[in-house]
Amino acid sequence: MKLLNQDEAKRISAKVMALTKADECRVSISGSRKGNVRYARNSVSTAGLVEDTQLSVSVAFGKRQGTAQINEFDDKSLEKAVRRAEEVARLAPENPEFMPAVGKQEFRATPTYNKNADAFSPEYRAEMAFQSIDAARKKGLVAAGFFSDSTGFECIANSNGVFGYQELASLNFTVTTRTEDGRGSGWVNRAAYDPKSFDARAASEIAIEKALRSVEAKALEPGRYTVVLEPSASSDMLNFMFGAFDARQADEGRSFLAKKGGGNRLGDRLFDEKVNVWADPWDANAPVLPWEQQSMMARRKTDLIKNGQVASLDYDRYWAQKSGKPASADHGNIIMAGGSKSTEQLIAETRKGILVTRTWYIRMVDPQSVLLTGLTRDGTFYIENGKIRHPIKNFRFNESPVVMLNNIDELGKPMLIGDANSRFRMMIPAMRVRDFNFTSLSDAV
Repeated sequence: MKLLNQDEAKRISAKVMALTKADECRVSISGSRKGNVRYARNSVSTAGLVEDTQLSVSVAFGKRQGTAQINEFDDKSLEKAVRRAEEVARLAPENPEFMPAVGKQEFRATPTYNKNADAFSPEYRAEMAFQSIDAARKKGLVAAGFFSDSTGFECIANSNGVFGYQELASLNFTVTTRTEDGRGSGWVNRAAYDPKSFDARAASEIAIEKALRSVEAKALEPGRYTVVLEPSASSDMLNFMFGAFDARQADEGRSFLAKKGGGNRLGDRLFDEKVNVWADPWDANAPVLPWEQQSMMARRKTDLIKNGQVASLDYDRYWAQKSGKPASADHGNIIMAGGSKSTEQLIAETRKGILVTRTWYIRMVDPQSVLLTGLTRDGTFYIENGKIRHPIKNFRFNESPVVMLNNIDELGKPMLIGDANSRFRMMIPAMRVRDFNFTSLSDAV
C-alpha cells in the first residue's frame, strides 16, 4: 500500500472530520513499510516485507467516546468508519475521566527520518545477514539473528485544529552467536536511524568474541559484587523504573515515588548526584515524534532526574486537572548522561568485579522499591586487576535500579538501545556499580 504524503494525509483527515456531527473528532493515520530477515544456524530462515496504512477515528458525544479503525481510504470506507465510531460512542457508558480534545498545538519537527533510508531493500537485508553469518562461520561458530528496518509516517489531527505529520525510519539488529557445542554464547543488539552508519559485521564480531571467551565458565559464589554493566544489560532494568515516573501512580501510593502519608517524592534526592536523566524529542541520537500519540499534546525537553534529584513527574490531562498541575505529554525517549569512557576502559579501571553483557527474563518483585529479579546471559565474565580473567556461570539477581543508581562508581559512554519491548527510545551509558546483588547460579549459557 502506498505511504501517504503530508498533503494526502491532511486531505483524508479533513474529509473524515467533516463526515461527523459528533461533539469532537480525532483522527490518527499511520503507515509503514517494514522489512526483516531472520537467520538461524548460519542460514536464512525467513524474510519478509509488510506494508500497511491504518486510520483510527475517535468521536465523542459528551463523555461517551467510540473508536473505529480501517485500512481502506475510499469515500465509502471512510464514511463507514465514522458511522461505526459514532455507533460505538452512543452505546458506550460515560467515561468519568474523559478529557476533551486538546486545542491547536505547535509541533517542531524532529529528525526521525534519515534520507539514507532509501537503502532499505531485500538486497540490503540479505547483505546484513550475510555479513553476520560469514563472520561467525569464519570462526567456526553458529549465528542466529534478526534484522529489521522500518520506514513510514505518522499523522494526527482533531476537530480543534491540531495537525501533525512526520516521516520515520529506523533499523534494529540482534544476533546470538554460539559455539557448536553450545558451551559458549555471545550476544549483541544495535539500533540506528541511518543504514549507512550501521555495520553488521562489526556488531557481530562483538558477539563472536564473547562466544569464544565464554567457554569453560567457572562457578563463582553468589553475593554482592562490583559490576560493569553494558548499556543493554541495564536498560531493561531502568525501563521498569522510568515507566514509574507517573504522578498518579505516586500520589495514589502505587510506586517507589510515593511518599509515606500521601503525596509524591518530587524534589527528593533519591539517586547518586552523578545521575542526570532527561527526555528530548529533538535529540539527534534518539529522536522521537514531537507529539504524544494518544493526547496529541506537544512534547518538550524535560528533566526527569537532575543531579540525583527527582526533577519532574508525568501528569496526564485528567490527573493534572484533578491535582491543579500543568499537564505533560509522555516522553518517547529517555537520555541518561554518561562519560566518555568505553566499556573496555571501565573494565581496565576495575580491580575486581563482574562484566554483565545482558540481563533477561526480568520480573517485578516489589513495585514500591522497584525490586526486580532476572538472569544474566550470553557472556558473563570475572574481572581482576583491570582484565577479564575468565568466563563465569550466569547468575540470578535480585536488585532495584533505584539502589543501583545510588551505587554508581563511574558512568561510561551512552549508547542507543534498540529494544523493541522498551517503553522508550533510550540512550543509556555503560556503568560500573558497587554491591550488585547476585542471589544464585544459573546453568543457562
